[in-house]
Amino acid sequence: MSNAVPGRDPITPEELERAKRIIRSVEQSFQSTVVGQHQLLRSLLVALLTGGHVLMESVPGLAKTTAAATLARSVTASFHRIQCTPDLLPSDIVGTQIYDQHSGEFRTQLGPVHANFVLLDEINRSSAKTQSAMLEAMQERQTSIGGETHPLPEPFLVLATQNPIEQEGTYTLPEAQLDRFLLKEILTYPSPTEEAEIVRRAESGVFEQPDEPVASLDDVRFLQSLVKRVYVDQAITNYVVQLMYVTRHAEDYIGAQLASYIEYGASPRGSLSFAQAARALALVQGRDWVIPEDVKDLRHAVLRHRLILGYEAEADGVRSEEIIDAIFAAVRTP
Repeated sequence: MSNAVPGRDPITPEELERAKRIIRSVEQSFQSTVVGQHQLLRSLLVALLTGGHVLMESVPGLAKTTAAATLARSVTASFHRIQCTPDLLPSDIVGTQIYDQHSGEFRTQLGPVHANFVLLDEINRSSAKTQSAMLEAMQERQTSIGGETHPLPEPFLVLATQNPIEQEGTYTLPEAQLDRFLLKEILTYPSPTEEAEIVRRAESGVFEQPDEPVASLDDVRFLQSLVKRVYVDQAITNYVVQLMYVTRHAEDYIGAQLASYIEYGASPRGSLSFAQAARALALVQGRDWVIPEDVKDLRHAVLRHRLILGYEAEADGVRSEEIIDAIFAAVRTP
C-alpha cells in the first residue's frame, strides 16, 4: 500500500524525522510547566498541526489558561489573551476605527484577535453578540472593520476556555460557534501525586520563569503542510462517514432509549474534523498514515460538542461520552 496522498508527494523519512523533533520539543516545553493533562496536550498538538481551534472546559483552577499560554509561548509567534466579561464588546476583540485629529481621517486599530495564538479566557462569560463576533474570525480567518476586511495572520489558532454552564454568570455557547471548534476537551482534577508535583513546582518558582520558544512559525507551517500529506485510506474515510451517519439515525443502531437522548447528530463538519484531526494525531505519533485507532482516540474530543443532547439526557445523568462510545461500538472497525 502506498502512503502517498493523491496529487501530493509522499512524506520522506527526513521530513518525518524533522516533524518528530519539532513535536518532541513542544511536548517537552509543555510538560516542563503543566503537570499531567496528557490528553489535553494531545489535543493542543493536534490543533497546532491543523490550525484548528480548541475549547477547554473545567471548573476554575485546573490550569486551562496555563496550558493554552504555555503552548502559545513554545512557538515564536504573536500571542494575545482576551479576558471575556459580560460587558466585552465585539470591537474590543476584532478592532475599530479611530478618528485621527492630526490627519482628519479615520484609521483602523486592529483588535487582539489579530495574533497567531489567541487565548479567549472564559469565553462563555461574554455576551452572545460578542461571541458571534468571533465566528467570522474563527471560520473565515478575517475580520470586518468599517466595511473593510482584514486577514488574520497565519497560522491562526484560538484556544478558548470556559467554566461549566451551571456556574453563575455564564452564557450558553451557540451550536454554530461550538461547531467551529475542532476539538473540545474536559479537564479533570489531578491525582494526589500530580497535585503534589504542582505544589512543588509552584514553590520552586517554575510557573514564574519565562518560557523560551522551542519552535518557529516556519516549523509550525512545515508541520501543517505535512499533515495534509498524511495518508488516509478510503476505508478509514468510509468508517468516519458511517459513524456520522449513525449519530443522525441512532435509533437503528444503539437502541431507542439511548437514541432518544440525541437531539441533533453531527454535521458533515464532524467528518471533516475527524479527517483533519486523525491525520495530525498520526503525525504526532510518528506515522505518515492514519489507522482506525486514531479516529477512536479522538472520538470524545471531536464529537462531545457536536452531538447535541436533549434535556432528558441531563435529567437522567447521561453524558455525551456514553452515547459516543455506544455509537462507536455499533460501527464495525475497518
